Amino acid sequence: MAHTNAPASPWHTGQSAIDDPMSPYFLHHADNPGLTLVSQALTGDNYTSCNRAMRIALSVKNKLGFIDGSIEKPSNTGSNLLNYLTRNNNIVVSWILNSVSKEISASILFAESAAEIWQDLKERFQQSNGPRVFQLKRDLINLRQEQDSVSVYFTKLKTLWEELTSFRPMCNCGKCTCEGVKKLDEYFHMDYTMAFLMGLNDSLAQVRSQILLIDPIPPINRVFSLIVQEERQRTLGSQRA
Repeated sequence: MAHTNAPASPWHTGQSAIDDPMSPYFLHHADNPGLTLVSQALTGDNYTSCNRAMRIALSVKNKLGFIDGSIEKPSNTGSNLLNYLTRNNNIVVSWILNSVSKEISASILFAESAAEIWQDLKERFQQSNGPRVFQLKRDLINLRQEQDSVSVYFTKLKTLWEELTSFRPMCNCGKCTCEGVKKLDEYFHMDYTMAFLMGLNDSLAQVRSQILLIDPIPPINRVFSLIVQEERQRTLGSQRA
């Protein structure tokens, strides 16, 4: 395991490290090497979504420190803490191996640390922002409902939009007091709604026009609900006929 410049771990004693549920060294009885943390394995093209899913899962397990290098190797190589670190590292490595395709798994099998594997996958599969943003925007422009139900079409749109959102700069300083940030956020969500409405089939043009007349435009979930209601009414009407 490589040394980092991160502050030393607060879990100095071996016993407290493994017994305290708040410690990154704590392992629940269900935390075994065969555990699969994400439903979709990394194949390469889906790096962004898999990375996000894995980070969420590892955060729940309190193991993010083993992939971002924030947990230091104990200076005392004979301490119990080193054993606990090695054990946890190997558990996280196993979880990563279970979350990638067989081909990718073979290429990272002999890496020593979870952080090393994580960085390797990032360097290999993370696309630079420009090409990926271009691809997402192109897919959004070309996305149409066609033979899909409104729910299926919306799910496809939402998947593209949320990944695109992950590239969007966000203000997290907590010091912004003007209305500018709020207005930008509202405009961004209006774009989301417009993208959804634009891809709908022409058979829903009437309800789409009615929604566009509402000022301000309702939130995307409300618009989705209105469109789904119209779709259901049409389905019921055709069944009665």
